[in-house]
Amino acid sequence: MAVASVGPGVPPPAAGPGAGPGPAEGADVLFVALSAGFTSLSHPLLYVKLLVQVGHEPLPPTLGRNLLGRKVLYLPGFFTYARHIVKVDGKKGLFRGLIPRIISSSLSTVTRGRVKKAFPLEDMEHVSNKDDVKTSLRKVVKETSHEMMMQCVSRVISHPLHVISMRCMVQFIGREVKYGGVLRSIETILKEEGFWGFFVGLIPHILGDVVFLWCCNLLAHFINTYAVDDNFNQASVIRSYTKFVMGIAVSMLTYPFLLVGDLMAVNNCGLRAGLPPYTPVFSSWIHCWRHLSAQGQLFRGSSLLFRRASPSATFLFD
Repeated sequence: MAVASVGPGVPPPAAGPGAGPGPAEGADVLFVALSAGFTSLSHPLLYVKLLVQVGHEPLPPTLGRNLLGRKVLYLPGFFTYARHIVKVDGKKGLFRGLIPRIISSSLSTVTRGRVKKAFPLEDMEHVSNKDDVKTSLRKVVKETSHEMMMQCVSRVISHPLHVISMRCMVQFIGREVKYGGVLRSIETILKEEGFWGFFVGLIPHILGDVVFLWCCNLLAHFINTYAVDDNFNQASVIRSYTKFVMGIAVSMLTYPFLLVGDLMAVNNCGLRAGLPPYTPVFSSWIHCWRHLSAQGQLFRGSSLLFRRASPSATFLFD
């Protein structure tokens, strides 16, 4: 039996035409498939969320009572809103804009994997309980910087398809068909807005990602370092959940960045949802932020179950 020797100057034998994908490629395919599946399952929820974000209220509020027994007005929740979409567009209507969103999610997943390979985590030091305060903080900063780089690159790559998906979904409001598919949408944006039209709303999204990562990781680090006693029996268990809990809390604080980014993606794009009276034409994302802040609407759409009508907010009911 002949054995092929591989020395320092001899390249390894090439894989035959029938060779399957390696472990790395197989893992990439698996992650993309899982990402596409989760995106499809969660799409109706994010679809309703976007329509609420842009201020579309097709159904009037109903009178209810809060925990104290006081009468308050509640806007329709997710299930009532979803039933309205099904009534208008059928069950398939809940998946309007799904294809570009799946492509955007897949691009993000693949990009993160490629960046991770280019800057492998094995080359980085991980935080250990044996580290002193300065060393552990330095490692957290280094790891967070690595996460931030991956997130920013993947956000830039996937954002054009995110914009297309947002615009496909908000066409429900005005019953438009301007953005009918990925290729047609790309052609429309290039023709009307140019190359930079694919990146409207990118800055607040990136800022939100950066603020989220740093706040979440640093808060989790400081809590694990100073608030969790090593002598406690369940210290390791508590530390394992700290980052998850901090992620939920910080995501609420950074939600306005998500809202502003999504509104800018559809603003002044020729669709009813991005034009008065639904929304002013914003000159920048800061203008959008100030407008929402003045109306007390920076957290509009953050909750889809118990949506209490704000007295200061104005709604357009169909």
